[in-house]
Amino acid sequence: MDRKTYLFESAPLGRAVASLAVPTVISSLVTVIYNLADTFFVSLLNDSVQNAAVTLAAPVMLAFNAVNNLFGVGSSSLMSRALGCKDYDTVAKSSAFGFYCSLFCGLLFGILCFVFRAPLLTLLGADETTRAATNEYMFWTVCLGAAPTILNVVMAYLVRSEGSAVHASIGTMTGCILNMALDPIFIMPWGFGMGAAGAGLATFISNCVACGYFFVLLAVRRGKTYVCVNPKKLSFEGRIVRSVCGVGVPAAIQNLLNVTGMTLLNNLTHPYGADAIAAMGICQKLAQVPMYAVMGFSQGVMPLIGYNFSSGNIKRMKDAIRLTLIISLAVMAVVTAVYCAFPSFFVRLFMDKEAVVEYGRHFLVGLTLAQPFMCIDFRAVNVFQATGKGSYSLVFAILRKIVFEIPALILLNMIFPLYGLAYAQTVAELLLAIIASIVLSRYMRRLEASRAASSGGKA
Repeated sequence: MDRKTYLFESAPLGRAVASLAVPTVISSLVTVIYNLADTFFVSLLNDSVQNAAVTLAAPVMLAFNAVNNLFGVGSSSLMSRALGCKDYDTVAKSSAFGFYCSLFCGLLFGILCFVFRAPLLTLLGADETTRAATNEYMFWTVCLGAAPTILNVVMAYLVRSEGSAVHASIGTMTGCILNMALDPIFIMPWGFGMGAAGAGLATFISNCVACGYFFVLLAVRRGKTYVCVNPKKLSFEGRIVRSVCGVGVPAAIQNLLNVTGMTLLNNLTHPYGADAIAAMGICQKLAQVPMYAVMGFSQGVMPLIGYNFSSGNIKRMKDAIRLTLIISLAVMAVVTAVYCAFPSFFVRLFMDKEAVVEYGRHFLVGLTLAQPFMCIDFRAVNVFQATGKGSYSLVFAILRKIVFEIPALILLNMIFPLYGLAYAQTVAELLLAIIASIVLSRYMRRLEASRAASSGGKA
């Protein structure tokens, strides 16, 4: 039994979860810190316009995740399930499909954003004051940076799917650490003094380097990895496309809905001025720290869940779900308490401007209260993605944004102008957590009953 098989099938559950999840959590935290770095160093300029540029461009950056999830989540889910069945041909074909499709979409994304950047800036909520800075930031991060950014994430998914969580994390962290090192050099007046544009350039360079790491990794581990980027293995077989898209499309739609929600949030914040936009952007980035940790934990364990689902070990799958949920909730409860106790302190770390701090202390509490409920929601969605039940995650995405969050944004802004916006996500995640708990419990009971019936039939 090789190490990867041992990890998925026989290793003590705590050790297996730690081996898969901890590197992913660390890389996720480094990723969000790297995202915070752009906001932090731009904020040191004490210029709300430059800070607002990073905030206004955030929905487009988030849209990358639609492609990441389509081909990263979709392909890695199929790879994990195929590994559980020892179907290595499908593993190779699904990884090649995910790689080349994400490369094509990344290039297309960048070209379209460059050609249509004028109406895009208007859609994002940029006005005469913030338009130029937002355009310069997006040139590097989106127009040129879409392809390397997307490839970086998708390749990490593919590598992680075969149990190589450490290598996936190293690749991701390489780019993140480089970005944090380059940010002050390009942004600050004592460096190149490029402001928000410098943050974009640093992001572009760092993602290119991260992609380079993954290419070198695959070349060095040729013959030892199941991840395949050989164009000869690129296949558009119906079963491959259906399996990848069955999980990936709902995940992509989920992120596009997140983009819609964030764009609406920025547009509803826009009438209150650059200080309010800057404060909302800072608080969104702060709220992403625990959120990314939970996402990393959930994504790290997805291969374990998908493998054991496919191999029929439902008990090990269920135990993994329970363990990760308990840990996530415990960590999130602590983080939520700290954020809510000292909101002004955390906002002031980024911008020591009284108007921004005043807005931010209200925003941060509202956004943070959603985090514990998000643990339950993410856990349920990741289980459905890992087991190939993409339709379930699509329903959750529609409920989260269209049914709950977007109406809550509009309604709460009417009742509590501006400040009500920060609590819309809490309302949505609370309602969704209740539904997710019920649906996931019923789904697991059906799996256990099906496994018991199958075992009884064989007996």
